[in-house]
Amino acid sequence: MVQAYVLFKVGSGTEREVCEEISNFDEVLVVGIIYGEYDLIAKISVPNMQVLEEFLAEKIRKVTSVILTSTMIVAREYKGKSQRIKK
Repeated sequence: MVQAYVLFKVGSGTEREVCEEISNFDEVLVVGIIYGEYDLIAKISVPNMQVLEEFLAEKIRKVTSVILTSTMIVAREYKGKSQRIKK
């Protein structure tokens, strides 16, 4: 399984619309509007790198108002203290 975070720059005023559209893709675990250099961030989960490439090219980059994306592949993930199972 490959997980990645994708940062988005979108057209001004389209943040909510793009966020809602992206949230409908099966590959998207969560998407949020953020402040700063980028407008949105999405956590993606796919079976392998080829599927990630296809997802980005065929779905994400074709969303109207998406200007730029930056993809960061998760190398290792750790759960926060509140997410760990207590025994």
